[in-house]
Amino acid sequence: MQIDPDTLPYRPCVGVMLINAEGRIWAGQRLDAPAGTAAWQMPQGGIDAGEAPRDAALRELWEETGVNADLVEPLDQTNDWVMYDLPPDLLGKVWKGKYRGQKQKWFLFRFLGRDDQIDIAREHPEFAAWKWIGAQDMCDAIVPFKRAVYDQVVKTFRPHLAD
Repeated sequence: MQIDPDTLPYRPCVGVMLINAEGRIWAGQRLDAPAGTAAWQMPQGGIDAGEAPRDAALRELWEETGVNADLVEPLDQTNDWVMYDLPPDLLGKVWKGKYRGQKQKWFLFRFLGRDDQIDIAREHPEFAAWKWIGAQDMCDAIVPFKRAVYDQVVKTFRPHLAD
């Protein structure tokens, strides 16, 4: 059965760019990356019904990294939704085939804690490893179909970033 992406909505989602005091970006290596690849990304996830985007961002950050709101300083956010479409080979396979891609609100938070306060061994872990990286390295490390999103987010938050 052929799925027409034009008939599907975008999934409402948030993304979090977490930076350290030096302006480097937190990147997590996805557990579900295909063998032999290193898919790195920033924390992100869906917005629950009735949830405000900023609240969703803080929830996702906690769920994926163990970093709670007390350990971050809000710095910025995207004004508009940033959207991407799934590639044809993933359309109909992720999110039970209900969405053509995601529309995301992105939030920039400065991490105020210590590295040992980051815990990716969560109840439902998403990452195998994590590191602080520069902006260009973050854009280079994301899967190709999300690259334009990361480029746009880096451009928006550039004044706060190291490189």
